[in-house]
Amino acid sequence: MAQRISIPFEGSDSGVEELTWAQRNHWRNVELSGITESAGGMVKLADGMKVDDIAKLLAFLMSRHGALRTRITPDAEGKPRQEVLRSGVIDLEVVDADDAADPAVIAEALRVVYESAKWDFAGEWPVRWAVVRQNGMATHLVAMYNNLCVDGYGIDAIRADLPNMDNATGAALAPVPGLSPLEIARNQQGPSGQRQSRASLRYVERILRAIPPKRFGESPDKREPRYWECSLRSTAMNMALHVLSERTNVHSGAIMLAAYAVALGKISGDREVMVRTLVSNRFRPGLRDSVSNLAQGGLCLIDVADCTFDEAIARAFKSQLAAGLNSYYDPRDAWALIDQIGAEKGDEIDLLVLYNDRRRGLAAATPEGPLPTREQVDAAMADSVFQWTRSWDAFDTTFYLTLNNVPGTLECIMHADTHAVSPEQLEEACRGLERLVIAAAFDPATLTGVNGVARVMEPARSV
Repeated sequence: MAQRISIPFEGSDSGVEELTWAQRNHWRNVELSGITESAGGMVKLADGMKVDDIAKLLAFLMSRHGALRTRITPDAEGKPRQEVLRSGVIDLEVVDADDAADPAVIAEALRVVYESAKWDFAGEWPVRWAVVRQNGMATHLVAMYNNLCVDGYGIDAIRADLPNMDNATGAALAPVPGLSPLEIARNQQGPSGQRQSRASLRYVERILRAIPPKRFGESPDKREPRYWECSLRSTAMNMALHVLSERTNVHSGAIMLAAYAVALGKISGDREVMVRTLVSNRFRPGLRDSVSNLAQGGLCLIDVADCTFDEAIARAFKSQLAAGLNSYYDPRDAWALIDQIGAEKGDEIDLLVLYNDRRRGLAAATPEGPLPTREQVDAAMADSVFQWTRSWDAFDTTFYLTLNNVPGTLECIMHADTHAVSPEQLEEACRGLERLVIAAAFDPATLTGVNGVARVMEPARSV
C-alpha cells in the first residue's frame, strides 16, 4: 500500500537567472538525446527511523537549497532559464511493506521507477523521495534528483549538510554552505567568470586544432543495431592498479585514463589521443559544498606513442590536470568554436570519445595493506569476466569507457559506434586494458605499443 504525504517548505532565497554553464550543457544533451538523467539511489535507514523523521529531513533540505526548489521555465524568447521559488509543497511517497516482504527489494523497485521516469522540468521539483515502512518503522529511503540541478558531488554536499539540522525541531544549526545556482549564474556572467571562460576556451581551441575531425577510420564490420556495449570485471586489474599507483605515485583514475588512451591510439593510429572527461569544478572557490550541477567536459590530449606505460601515465596525469583547470566555460562559445574549426577542417569534429570514472573518491584513494604479488594477480585473472551486454540504435557516443565501483573488483563498461569501431576492435580494447595494466605493474619497461602519427598543434587564435 502506498500513500503520499504533502510537505510544505519555505526557503530564504528566490529569483530567476540564466542557466549556469553546467545546466546549459546538460540541457543541450537533453534536447539532443531526449534523455532526462537522474542521480541518487537507495539507502538502508538506521534503526528507529520513522516517516515523520524523513519528512522533517526533506522539508529541511528543500528550505536550505535553491537547487531543490528550481523549475526550468522559458523566457520571453522561449529560451530556458532557472527559476528558484521561495516556498512550495513536495510529496513524499510512503510504501508499506508486508511482514513477509523484503523492504530492500521494494525500495530497489522504487529506485528503478524513479530513475527511469522522465522529469517535468517546468512542473516538477527536481527531487523524488520515497520511504519504505515496515511494522511502523522507516527502513529504506529512495532519493533521486534531476541531474540538471544536482550532480553526484551535489548529492555528497546534501549528505554533508544533514548534520546541520536539529533532529528534534528540524531547525538549521549553521548557515547554508557553498554557493547557490543563482549565485553561480551571476558570477559566471560577471567579469571574473568571463575571463575564466575565455582562458578555458583558448585551451579548448588548441586541442580542437590538434585533432583530426574523425577520430577513427571506416569500420571493417558495421553492425545493426549500431551501438554495442561490453563489460569486463577484473579483480586482477584492480590489484595491479594498486601496484602501479604505488610505484608511479599517481591515482588509479589517471592510470586507467592512460590505458584507455593507449587502446584508442592503437585503433586510431594517432600518437596523440583526445579523451573527453567529466570535471567536477568543485575545487573552485565557494563551489566545493554547493548543492548544484557543476560538472563540465574537460579535454585531455595525451601522447601515448613510443614510450613506456609509466611515461604514458605521467602524461595522462598532467593532461588530466590541464583539462580540470580549463573546464569552466560558457558552452555556447565552445559550440560556436567547434562549428567554426569544423568548417575550417571541412568536417564535423567528433568529440564523442568519453571517459567516466564513477568511482570518484575511490579512484584517488591510497591502497591499504601489503601490495599484491605477481603470483596473486595471475591467480586472480582466472576470475575475470568479459561479456557483451547490449546493443541499440539510438544516437550515442563514438567510444565510451565507464569505470564502476564494484566491491573487490573493477568493472569496465565500454561501448562504441560499430560504424567507426568494429566489435572485434572494441573487445580487443576492453581486454587490452587488463593485459596492459597487469604487465606494466610488474615491469616498468612495458611499452605502450603505439607508434602513431604526430600532428602539429596550432596556436589558439579565435578566443
